[in-house]
Amino acid sequence: MAELRKDYILEKFVVLPPDSYKVKNDTKQCPYCPGNENMTLPSVLSLVVKEGMLQRLSDNEENIIENWDVRVFPNSNPVVTSVNENIYRDKPLYSEPAYGYHYIVVATPDHQENLPKLSIEKWSNVLLVLQNYLSHLYTKKSVTYVSIFVNSGFQSGSDIEHAHFHLMTFSTIPPIIESEAEASNRYLNENGNCPACNIISTETGGPRQILDTESYIAISPWASTYPYEFWIYPKRHTTSFSKISQKEFRDLGLILRSTLGGMDRVLQKPSFNLIFHLSPEKKNSRQIHWHIEVYPQIHNWSGLERGFGVYVNHVSPEKSAEVLGSAARKEFGDVIGIK
Repeated sequence: MAELRKDYILEKFVVLPPDSYKVKNDTKQCPYCPGNENMTLPSVLSLVVKEGMLQRLSDNEENIIENWDVRVFPNSNPVVTSVNENIYRDKPLYSEPAYGYHYIVVATPDHQENLPKLSIEKWSNVLLVLQNYLSHLYTKKSVTYVSIFVNSGFQSGSDIEHAHFHLMTFSTIPPIIESEAEASNRYLNENGNCPACNIISTETGGPRQILDTESYIAISPWASTYPYEFWIYPKRHTTSFSKISQKEFRDLGLILRSTLGGMDRVLQKPSFNLIFHLSPEKKNSRQIHWHIEVYPQIHNWSGLERGFGVYVNHVSPEKSAEVLGSAARKEFGDVIGIK
């Protein structure tokens, strides 16, 4: 059973994965490639696109789905587990079971097609699967929050190159999301409007705007933690990723393809993390304007960051936006056929 331990005095938790957890993938074959489906647990959802129609299938004992476009299966190396062992320890050495579900969403059957080069159609399919399975996970017992994130490249924490997402559930709201929700709720009560909507208004057309489409805007945030960090916001006020439309999926795929492609171009294929900041889908009074945050991993943290939480960013958000914006606009033009 995975274990969740609390710091002696701080509101800080650490997950200790099961003893079977492996840090590195020690196989030479990619377990996420077509033909290697037996190297993973059976798929719970395999999206197959056939003659323009989407089929949602799953593996069973008699049949492994082939010719899939997106594949979802339980992580064979999970950080959290759904094994039901209710072992708790009291303070000062408090711990509880790290209960949850951990799934892998393989974004493409093509091993060479990384996320910055994924087509708009494939992005739309991946986002649809993420939305559908996120909603499904919220129906499960003891699921309070479902996280969506990407580790791309060795420095991001990944040991498998094939483009994929993680879907991981928690029995409580993760600390950063909880802090953001509290701050957003406080701002809303004090100012009468959504802080993210105010950010969008402030940054639109300004020196930190990277790219905007009909429904989304990408910016380098004012107080960026990472060099070339950027965020993508839906322009309309919305707290639920589960309620965005197929048209909005395509537009989100367009801005993701353009910004990630631009980042890949100018930073020479960096490792990066991509994080969905979402509101809890279950009833909760503190909501956030959902968005995506991308952190290129090109700079090692020092003692200031690790020991004191004081972040030093050697590339200003304005410079980041200038560099990423130029590259993203070129990618955008290539994607929609404008030179």
